Amino acid sequence: MDWLGPEEWQAVRLSLRVAFWAMLASLPPGVLCAYALARWRFPGRQLLNLLVHLPLVLPPVVTGYLLLITLGRRAPLGSFLEGLGITFAFHWTGAALAAAIMGFPLLVRAIRLSLEAVDPKLEEAAATLGAPPVWRFLTVTLPLILPGLLAGAVLSFAKAMGEFGATITFVSNIPGETRTLPSAIYAFLQVPGGEASALRLVALSVILAMSALALSELLAHRIARRVRGA
Repeated sequence: MDWLGPEEWQAVRLSLRVAFWAMLASLPPGVLCAYALARWRFPGRQLLNLLVHLPLVLPPVVTGYLLLITLGRRAPLGSFLEGLGITFAFHWTGAALAAAIMGFPLLVRAIRLSLEAVDPKLEEAAATLGAPPVWRFLTVTLPLILPGLLAGAVLSFAKAMGEFGATITFVSNIPGETRTLPSAIYAFLQVPGGEASALRLVALSVILAMSALALSELLAHRIARRVRGA
């Protein structure tokens, strides 16, 4: 990374941090939502499906603005959370939250498709042997959906790395705090002589995105072969 300057490297490190925590925080609710949509029938199921996929069709700036008026420091909920020591607005944790929300539909969709491909009779067989629901999921369902889970996690990570609109609206573009890779590229393009730095970050973004997708495919194929017993 010697070819990156201090500001550029700072943006890269922050982006990796934001993307990692965005992906990690998305996994538990993502698995739960995907399981609910794939397996359960309940009132409000279509509403849940709509809310899960809403960030895909809303302009990212709208998502960021909704976060700002909900979790901003002057908003009732944001003020309450800040009193508890939990800060999102204009903080890297807010960037992670915005990135997690934007990548959440991709995560849920990948896991849901994997769940729908699993034969429910396998879970029913485990139930007849006395396995409780959580144990059935951990020992039967989870191994079978690992390729989809992995693909969704990597897509969520990659989306978080590239998120810009919702992030800059919610947490601004503060160097060292909320200036992620896309924000840094935007900032460098606004100053004379910043094109070279922007181009280096663009190249790095392409490399990271392609590497993440290639790794996702490789691991997913290996896990799928292992699950099939190949």
